[in-house]
Amino acid sequence: MSAPSWDFSFVYQSLQDPAINQDLQLSNQYLDALTHLSIDVVDACQRALTLHDDILTLIQSVSNYAGCQSSVDATNEAAKALVVKTDVMQSTLTQAFSPFESQLSVCDDGFFNAVMSGSDDAGNYDRHAFRFSRLRQHRVFRLSVPEEQLLSALQVDGRNAWGRLYDSITGTAKVALTFPDGSEEVMGLSQAASLLYGSDTYRREPAWRAIHAAMEKQEITFAAILNALAGGRLAEYQKRSHTKPLHFLAPALEQSRIEKKTLDAMIRVTEQHKDLSRRAAKAMAKMFGHETLAPWDEMAAMPVQDGGASKSYSFQDAIAIIRHAFHSVHPEMADFVDMMVEQGLIDAAPQPNKVMGAYCTKIAKTRTPLVFMSFGGSMSDVLTLAHELGHAFHNWVMKDMPLVETNYPMTLAETASIFAENVVRDALLEEASNDHDKLLMLWEEAQTAVALMLNIPVRFEFERAFYEQRQQGELTPRQLRGLMSETWKNWYGDAMSEPNDLFWASKLHFSIAEISFYNYPYLFGYLFSTGVYAQRVAKGDAFYEDYKSLLKDTGRMTAEEVALKHLGANLEQPDFWQQSISIAEKRIEAFEALVNKIKH
Repeated sequence: MSAPSWDFSFVYQSLQDPAINQDLQLSNQYLDALTHLSIDVVDACQRALTLHDDILTLIQSVSNYAGCQSSVDATNEAAKALVVKTDVMQSTLTQAFSPFESQLSVCDDGFFNAVMSGSDDAGNYDRHAFRFSRLRQHRVFRLSVPEEQLLSALQVDGRNAWGRLYDSITGTAKVALTFPDGSEEVMGLSQAASLLYGSDTYRREPAWRAIHAAMEKQEITFAAILNALAGGRLAEYQKRSHTKPLHFLAPALEQSRIEKKTLDAMIRVTEQHKDLSRRAAKAMAKMFGHETLAPWDEMAAMPVQDGGASKSYSFQDAIAIIRHAFHSVHPEMADFVDMMVEQGLIDAAPQPNKVMGAYCTKIAKTRTPLVFMSFGGSMSDVLTLAHELGHAFHNWVMKDMPLVETNYPMTLAETASIFAENVVRDALLEEASNDHDKLLMLWEEAQTAVALMLNIPVRFEFERAFYEQRQQGELTPRQLRGLMSETWKNWYGDAMSEPNDLFWASKLHFSIAEISFYNYPYLFGYLFSTGVYAQRVAKGDAFYEDYKSLLKDTGRMTAEEVALKHLGANLEQPDFWQQSISIAEKRIEAFEALVNKIKH
């Protein structure tokens, strides 16, 4: 089985499918009805909630479909045009619903409870209670309805346009790999990036340097994107600070549904153990025959030892490995993997104009999860596939819930994905019959620790410092490079041979328009999921149903509430984070011991 491409026949036949226009026309009809409702009448507000759900379902279905097509081929002009069109429609919906959102955010408790007490064909309106309870807690930062509408209108050709520009540049860019003999190889940026995860030692450093050179060539543009996104957000936060100050971290924390005390506790405990993560990096470097890890080797496949051949995995191999591991948790999880493959819901075939990265999304009106990546045949690719299938399983578990209750934050989104990685790694480790196979899995454990306990904090510390400095004015590419180098060295120390001073340009996450601080949730997910995974043995047969219950609560609770209910843990205290890092420490110690045994 070669790496597959998506089959969208379950929803739309093509970008020219009349069903797309039918869905958009229907959403416009609903939108028109929404604008004629009164905000101060209970049943009108209830009708507005129903219409909002219906419109959002239609628009998101078309938008995500178009976004998927654009991800596979960044040169697809029809797909990109449809993305912009649906972006405009979502903005229009936000503006039309803004009076109702404002009313439900600031009205008295009697009116609010009366609205929530009703029901429609989709169920009780209290499905919206959690979302609006959060808005009511932060009502002090709301602007007037016209101001909120203006902000939404400006985002389409402002903030979101900067994000589209980044995607367009990186999706169509070509890079030239230069080899020691002077020869060159030209390929797409995403194809070069995929080499960093593989075992091709001849092309890996040239690929890293080619990407670095491409980022340097575009550094003025990428710096403008970062400055514009941050500057726009800071201007908005200043306007929202009309009653009390709104810190630039506060919106990200609210999106993540965690308290600052939780973030501070997590980062503080992680920083106290950065020497542990550095040890993992140095042990990886030892496998390459070096004292320190090179940046192009950080995400690479484990190097071949004693003249052996690096193992490559077909897509079919990867699915078999993941299915077997998922089955060890529960047969239903294995059946889910089969369904994803059989229905063509995974796009993993490498393409020249495919955008970088991997993700999971869904078609809202059918609740169908979709997985996107470029499969290159490495163990890292196997685990990336498992990671995204974990996200997909999370969506699948919630398929029968009200759409508004499936909107979980990034912090909790990483629970199922990293859990899936842990399941696969542990299954392979248990089956390992020799030191090489054990080392391969422990390599992935160590690599994950480096990525999430060093690289993620670098991103967070850089972005926090960037926002602090951005309040005084724009930063030049030189300043951004200096800031990244400083942060990199602070976390990696002597574990990395050289800093990646253009990481702020090459990492998509910094230029995502919709979300700031797209970083610390990964560390949260890693440590939180480690705590969840530890319950697998403790709960035995009862674990699977409890696990699904936890996933279902992620869209209707804060992270602290989920942890307290399902783990009995207080995330604002260091104990939980320390326990998770202690589990990671045992894995790193096992990796170091085996490396020393093999490389004595």
